[in-house]
Amino acid sequence: MSWELEGFTSSLAGRARATRRSYVTDVTGFVEWAERGGATKPGDVDRQMLRRYLGYLTTRKYARSSIARKAAALRCYFGWLARCGSVETDPARLLGAPSGGSRLPRVLDRGEVTELLESTRATSRSVVRDVDETAGVRFDEASVREMAVDLRDSAVLELLYGCGLRVAELCGLDRADLDMSGLTVTVVGKGNKQRRVPMHDKCAEGLEAWLSWPREVLANQSTPVDPVFLNRKGVRLGTRDVRRIVDRRSESPAHPHALRHTFATHLLDGGADLRVVQELLGHASLQTTQVYTHVSKERLLAVHGETHPRA
Repeated sequence: MSWELEGFTSSLAGRARATRRSYVTDVTGFVEWAERGGATKPGDVDRQMLRRYLGYLTTRKYARSSIARKAAALRCYFGWLARCGSVETDPARLLGAPSGGSRLPRVLDRGEVTELLESTRATSRSVVRDVDETAGVRFDEASVREMAVDLRDSAVLELLYGCGLRVAELCGLDRADLDMSGLTVTVVGKGNKQRRVPMHDKCAEGLEAWLSWPREVLANQSTPVDPVFLNRKGVRLGTRDVRRIVDRRSESPAHPHALRHTFATHLLDGGADLRVVQELLGHASLQTTQVYTHVSKERLLAVHGETHPRA
């Protein structure tokens, strides 16, 4: 209790679920390490001890990005303690950490996107046609469930690329968030910030196909009515479920977040304003969105060729 971990956990209520979980785990790990060294409360910690801890993580072969996140968690924790008056000074205020690196996001080329999404649309059309043409014919339960899963997967991929959603945002969607007549989806992003994102006709088509009957196939008596997407157990679709969907459907290795990066890059390649893309992605800072200007090489070369006098 002397470390006030419960209070710190409560203070993170406004942050994303994944951030809360990571920060609590990171701070708990530090507390266990500090107690092995003789510290019994936050007041026993100074900046030198925090730097020794980061050095210890380095010797344990933690990735630079993981160490940077743990340092951010400690800054958040000790900053909160200082604001509460639990420590006189904040030892983590100037705590630095190795940069997580500047890897550019993986972006699917247009051929990969076409192959991925067209195959899902073909699957959706064939499943719906099979159901229509065999009206009155009894399918075995396993076949019906696989049809339902195929239509769900198609809707998931259309929405990830068509709206540029984070995976957690997609998994958190409720039916009330969908405006099928206005072709928009309301998303709760990081920091509980809401934004409304337009969806194109193909997104709406995929969602309507999934919600028409397949969702009820995967649902059971204990399934909540709100979630848009369900997994095979009839509960809200999780981030790992989405990863498995992408792995099944993609010919080349890809991460679900790559579809969000691809969404932004293709908009910029098509001439979209950077601030518009910022709003669509739900970025708090334009600086975060600017990473996509480094990815969009085709767009940069095209603009240079069209505008430079000696190009």
